[in-house]
Amino acid sequence: MKNNTQTLNLPNDQSTWRFLLSEMKPRGKFLTPFNIISIPIILLGLGLIIIRFIKGIGSITNLTQDTPWGLWIGFDVVTGVAFAGGAYVITFMVYILNLKNYHSIVRVTVLNGFLAYVFYAGALLLDLGRPWHVINPVIGNSFGTSSVLFLVAWHFLLYMVAELIEFSPAIAEWLGAKRARKILSGMTLAAVIFGITLSTLHQSGLGALFLMAKGKIHPLWYSEFIPIMFFVSSTFAGLSMVIFEGSISHKVFSDQISEKNHHAQNGIIHKLSKICAGAMFAYFFLQLLVFIHEQHWGLLTTGMGYWYLLEMIGFVLIPMILFIISYRTFNITLTRVAAVMTMIGVILNRLNVAVIGFKWEMAIRYVPSWMEFIVTLAVIFTEIWIFRWVITRMPVLRDSPSWVNKNE
Repeated sequence: MKNNTQTLNLPNDQSTWRFLLSEMKPRGKFLTPFNIISIPIILLGLGLIIIRFIKGIGSITNLTQDTPWGLWIGFDVVTGVAFAGGAYVITFMVYILNLKNYHSIVRVTVLNGFLAYVFYAGALLLDLGRPWHVINPVIGNSFGTSSVLFLVAWHFLLYMVAELIEFSPAIAEWLGAKRARKILSGMTLAAVIFGITLSTLHQSGLGALFLMAKGKIHPLWYSEFIPIMFFVSSTFAGLSMVIFEGSISHKVFSDQISEKNHHAQNGIIHKLSKICAGAMFAYFFLQLLVFIHEQHWGLLTTGMGYWYLLEMIGFVLIPMILFIISYRTFNITLTRVAAVMTMIGVILNRLNVAVIGFKWEMAIRYVPSWMEFIVTLAVIFTEIWIFRWVITRMPVLRDSPSWVNKNE
């Protein structure tokens, strides 16, 4: 077990730059299966993005004036933000409820959430026909300050700042900046409270955007409770991502993790399965109430009805039951299976609302081009590269330097 808790002392600017340059160098094996697969896709995606900005959005996508939102909004933004929901749930549990058992995963969860928001905000620029107009919803131009888009835009921006502050003590520890670390650590609780408030608002705010699309979204997925559904589902979506990402990280970055945290991992996953089961029960019950109230029984025998049943039964009810069974039997493997199924269900739900069930009666339906898929994969792979770079250099999974505990 490696103990990577060394402290860096940076006496002058020159040594700081030397250190930063040395940190840019790759570590470990370069020709790994992940690198071999991801590098060509990232390069191809970068080329396609350049073409998109030179020739316009129509040059690489199948988007039209009738279907302006596609895969990049439906998956990269709407779905990705749900998966980033683990950050506000875990920070609430650690800093507000004072559940110290989850402290070992709080930094990696916040890092994952921060990178998700940064990259999905970047993906949003790709989907705008005129990206330079992205400032409009921020300043209220054209849309107005009372629009949902104005609120969501500000929630996004402020929440990214809050998550950066939450993660900043790890950056200060990496740089050996003791005084800065003390100041930033003192700001953490305020940033957490601010971030949780923002996150609960924009998770539901994304759903509120679709309230204006009544008549365009299939009745099985549209209701006035979409904002509540988006918020509730973001809790078990985010925690499922925590289970999934944590299981992979503990294998890939095992040398970064102390023996104590290794042993605690299964216990954390076990407890998260209970929370996921409870949140999924609430979500399924709310969906059932909405369905009964709207009297959509006749729609179940249609093609979209079967697709709806697949989502609700196959990827909400069944994984919820698996979470319950795995919690009662302490079956960690079953918990991980349930987490993956839940993630698939969240992807289906968000795509059904934003893409598949949107203008479902059109004669010519939107189908993403292969180039849209490549760009999406490039965004995800780039995020993973940066995530890996941070994990291997900063005290995210490993323990903080010894001087941190001495100063506190």
